[in-house]
Amino acid sequence: MTYESVKDVDSKIAPGVRFRIARMSFARRVELMRQIRELARRMEFLEAGREPGEKMDSTLVQVEVNRLYLMWGLVEVAGLEVDGAAATPAALAESGPEDLFREALAAVKAETGLSGAERKN
Repeated sequence: MTYESVKDVDSKIAPGVRFRIARMSFARRVELMRQIRELARRMEFLEAGREPGEKMDSTLVQVEVNRLYLMWGLVEVAGLEVDGAAATPAALAESGPEDLFREALAAVKAETGLSGAERKN
């Protein structure tokens, strides 16, 4: 048996761009859960609040969780330059096109094998 620990995903919105996504393993799942646990708890608490500031804070935490997912699962970006340099996962998150960030994030989340509700927790 041969197993590849990464998976290549071609961008549907930017021809020529390819994302290399880390595949899920037991150790990687534990690592991800540790990284998002506290943020997920905080987000759940804030979502229960009624104040506009709490809702905004909840949205900010969700954005942090999304960035964490991307940095955890996106190994490489090929076929994209950001500010004249080959894109990295960090460059995509910080300065890259938001639509490609969202597409890469969706590919990472799909690879986790979790449902939307499970990813939220």
